[in-house]
Amino acid sequence: MKIDQIRVRMAEYSTGKSPDILVTVGLGSCIGVAIYDRLQKIGGLIHIMLPENKKGLKPAKYADTGIPLVIEKMEELGASRENMVAKMAGGAHMFNGDFNLKVGERNIEAVRQALAKEKIKIIGEDVGENYGRTMEFYTEDGTVIIRSYKNGKKFI
Repeated sequence: MKIDQIRVRMAEYSTGKSPDILVTVGLGSCIGVAIYDRLQKIGGLIHIMLPENKKGLKPAKYADTGIPLVIEKMEELGASRENMVAKMAGGAHMFNGDFNLKVGERNIEAVRQALAKEKIKIIGEDVGENYGRTMEFYTEDGTVIIRSYKNGKKFI
């Protein structure tokens, strides 16, 4: 069986079924959210840039519109919301200075709120701090590996 590695770019999402591997790189203040249906082995990964979609723009760019979109697409593949859990990474404080908008912190909070609204439990996270991350999501078993130059490899 061929294993597809699906790249998820900034402000985009993808879904997959076992044994697909979903990957997103360059998570600084952005948040990667992996949502997984353990029974159907269906996953979705989104690379969120900002907390709120106030202007109805590209839904995957924002926590409040992107997370419901990924859940909907997973359900179209046969996933069941009752079986979904989530893991998240990113939300770093990447820049110092007076212009600090706390985008990372705001993204973390927005993702938590969006998942709570959808009744999806967060079972793992690697958020905050001051370094970038790459996120690999294995739909075979729900494993998420976080890689960073600063901290090496971590399983969540």
